[in-house]
Amino acid sequence: MKSNLLRVLAAIALVALVNLAASFFYFRLDLTSDKRYTLLPATQSLLKNLDRDINVNVYLSGEFPSAFERLESATRETLEEFRSASRGKVFFQFIDPSRAATEEARQENYKKLIEMGISPTNLFMNEGGKRSEKLIFPAATVQGDSLTIPVQLLKSNRSKTSEEQLNQSYENVEFQLAAAIRDIVRPERKKIGLVVSHSHLPPGRFADIIANLQLYYDVYLDVNKPGSYQGLDALMVMKPDSAFSEEEKYSLDQYVVGGGKIIFFVDGARVDSVALQGSYAQPLDLNLGDLFFKWGVRVNNDLVKDMNAAMIPLNVGNIGDKPQIQPVPWRYFPVLSNFSNHPITRNSAPLYTRYISSIDTINTPGGLRRHPLLYTSPYTRLLRTPLLLSYNEARQQPQPQEYAQGVKLAGVLIEGDFQSLYSNRILPSDPRHSSFVASGKGGKVIICSDGDLVVNDIDYERGVPLPLGYDKVTRDVLGNRDFVLLAANYLTDSEGVILARNKNIDVRLLDKIKIAAERPRWMAFNVIFPPMAICIACGLISFLSKRKFRTRTS
Repeated sequence: MKSNLLRVLAAIALVALVNLAASFFYFRLDLTSDKRYTLLPATQSLLKNLDRDINVNVYLSGEFPSAFERLESATRETLEEFRSASRGKVFFQFIDPSRAATEEARQENYKKLIEMGISPTNLFMNEGGKRSEKLIFPAATVQGDSLTIPVQLLKSNRSKTSEEQLNQSYENVEFQLAAAIRDIVRPERKKIGLVVSHSHLPPGRFADIIANLQLYYDVYLDVNKPGSYQGLDALMVMKPDSAFSEEEKYSLDQYVVGGGKIIFFVDGARVDSVALQGSYAQPLDLNLGDLFFKWGVRVNNDLVKDMNAAMIPLNVGNIGDKPQIQPVPWRYFPVLSNFSNHPITRNSAPLYTRYISSIDTINTPGGLRRHPLLYTSPYTRLLRTPLLLSYNEARQQPQPQEYAQGVKLAGVLIEGDFQSLYSNRILPSDPRHSSFVASGKGGKVIICSDGDLVVNDIDYERGVPLPLGYDKVTRDVLGNRDFVLLAANYLTDSEGVILARNKNIDVRLLDKIKIAAERPRWMAFNVIFPPMAICIACGLISFLSKRKFRTRTS
């Protein structure tokens, strides 16, 4: 009796000791194969050094199908890790915006969220054999002090199935929330300069990307003056159509060698409308070829025709005295959906492009690293300029054997220690000699062979710019805006938060056909086996007890 009491007291003391140690030493173990509960070191550092409280309101709450419940669970689990890593400085709550006393109050909730920049999603559900529709807001707001940033948790991508889109959304939860927190606590906004003075397009054609960049950065226009790039965290060269002077090219060279970051949205060919029947394409010389070649890249003076292309409205004939307008594929407008597995382009939506050229990479000394970003489809054809583009081509059925030139590169990232193009050219008598830098560290350059990636169309009836990447035929908004913002994020992200986009979460989906076939068997097993197991266990215990009792009495 005494020994049993000592054992109980020892067990109680051990439990108390473990609880006491746990209050001083806290740790978690992530035993998942894909490390889905482990935060990126950059995210952990960001949260550990928070100097203020962060409040997160998640509007993904209520009755959802299982797929959306997984997104809700992934968001909750990520925020719990955020709260733990920040030592309690991240607070969060889940809110159901559809829960309201009256219909008027519900609509007012929806209106407030839409005014905050949160896009709703129409969710179709089958309940009791009846199809119903529900408006949901798979998004969150991140607030610190007086600044509130909306975060869209569900990312649409028309090139993926609904399951793949939701899986991509699970993977992006950490990045989306961490990037919003970083923008709140960052002591000062990064500065981005836009070089637009070499483009003949009016400012309204860049209105959408400028407005979206201004949400996160201080944006400076027309900084294309020699020496004016210093102090900027990144540059964007926006669809130039006139040649850069040697002095301007020297400024770009020195900016990159000094550790600067630039994104070039350039064309390899100029395409001008010559008549209603077509356009004329000719080589475009921007006087940047030798600079790009120094970096190991060449933008070719050609045009890519791609079987995976956008549509254009075209008059295909008359019905009576009225023209018949129908959408037809225009293979000079490739839709890029082939991306590398890089934080900028991973899980990206397709990109809307116009008259793109191919890019070649060249091995150059100096240790520069080149990462392909954008590719065409495998079904392409290259055409050398100059050439006449006839709209009659769109009416013709393409021959697959003519589009067999394979995947073409359309976007590339170069990073590393850049060497100046002007090494051994600047003489001591040159006024620039005193400030000239021959080599540097930490530069980054992105070159895209389509200037129209950053150009939005205009709704001339209303006089307003259309969203960047808007397809007038399908009325879809493609991923151009997200690509540009993620590229800018990568170039200016000194903390490395964007690397969270590399997180890979394996969703092991159930086999629906196998479930339907084996459902009766498993239902019967779950109904019969548990009580049978209990009966067997009770019988075994009774048998052993009787046997033990008989042994003692004998």
